[in-house]
Amino acid sequence: MAHRVVIVGGGAAGMQTALELKARGVEPIIVERDIELGGKARGWHKLFPTFTPAAEVMRPIISRIREERIRCFYGQDVTEIAADGVVLRSGERIPGDAVVVATGFSIFDAHRKQEYGYGLYDNVITSVDLERMMSSGRVLLADGSEPRRIAILHCVGSRDEKVDQRHCSKVCCITGVKQAIELRRMFPEADIFNFYMDIRMFGPGYEELYRAAQQDYNVHFIRGRISEAAETIGKRIQIKAEDTLTGRPLRMTVDMLVLLVGMSANYENCNLAQSADIPLASNGFFATRDSFLGSVRSQRDGIFFAGAATAPKSLADTLAEASLTASAVCDYLRNRYNG
Repeated sequence: MAHRVVIVGGGAAGMQTALELKARGVEPIIVERDIELGGKARGWHKLFPTFTPAAEVMRPIISRIREERIRCFYGQDVTEIAADGVVLRSGERIPGDAVVVATGFSIFDAHRKQEYGYGLYDNVITSVDLERMMSSGRVLLADGSEPRRIAILHCVGSRDEKVDQRHCSKVCCITGVKQAIELRRMFPEADIFNFYMDIRMFGPGYEELYRAAQQDYNVHFIRGRISEAAETIGKRIQIKAEDTLTGRPLRMTVDMLVLLVGMSANYENCNLAQSADIPLASNGFFATRDSFLGSVRSQRDGIFFAGAATAPKSLADTLAEASLTASAVCDYLRNRYNG
């Protein structure tokens, strides 16, 4: 009989891990809290740095899950995890020979940064809102008109001790560059301003895209945080900032302010970690056994990780890590049950 592995989470990490395990002769079972697979990537428009539509990446993975007849539990919250299975909120227990935690991340709640007016001013939106608007084919102001001047603010909910989010969310900078280029393509006459602390272009093709944004699309990059945003009588957004390269204060009025929201640890991580007696990192993500040879293993044998459950990751990194997770799980099963 094939070994059974329970995977908590049906996003990109969970699905790809399930497919990798199935290819290795292991029976995967996915438990997903939503009513469908795909996770947050379902809401993305195009992926950096290639502008590949997210659906072109996610749709084949979801189709393969169905073709392989991988068993999935939908609309189910997991309340406890252990090396031999998980417990659902309903009280039902799903047994397994190992468990993979692929619960991903939460989007930082921009309401917590009250100084930017998210939820108060109509034309202050998040990068997630903008992705949805782009997916719908309509990026418009609240009154239905097209924006002519747009500001994009980096690091909202990242590297910010005031909201206890000290970590870098890794993908915000390149997302801001990608979205700025997309906005320029949609509105060739618009002025686009990116306000940043540091530009972190860590991945292949990222630095090239950053240069293209400046040289080919005339996107403006201003080093400095926005300290305050307020709505004018005409429903525009007036922002106050400081250009930290020149040391001079700056005031600007824009039609739209886009907040690049970071990745936060899921709120249920604490309860799941306590149920399995495994530690969390200081940022609330799951702590791995070590940063090198144990990067997908927990401190407890039989419990593994995949994707952004342990730290912010790009979709490409998440999909690549799934293979490493599946390999680690199979090594564990072979040593434990066949050794």
